[in-house]
Amino acid sequence: MPTAVLTDRERTAVQAYLRLLHTVRASFDLETGPSGSRRPPVVPPAVLAEAEAALEQAGLTGNEEAFFRLLQSWCPEPGP
Repeated sequence: MPTAVLTDRERTAVQAYLRLLHTVRASFDLETGPSGSRRPPVVPPAVLAEAEAALEQAGLTGNEEAFFRLLQSWCPEPGP
């Protein structure tokens, strides 16, 4: 399997995206909140802003296809 070598900016963008992804997943996880709580999912604006800034600095803003190819090469899904 080929190994992707990322620039510092690309690595920062991937890490920021993964933090955003984990934050969004956690905000939708109803089992972690108080029982019976029906609060709407909230993603802290700072987490979203960090991901947007990192994508911009890596030159990946508006180029989702290239970003997700980069993400897949750096963090592949586990096999069966």
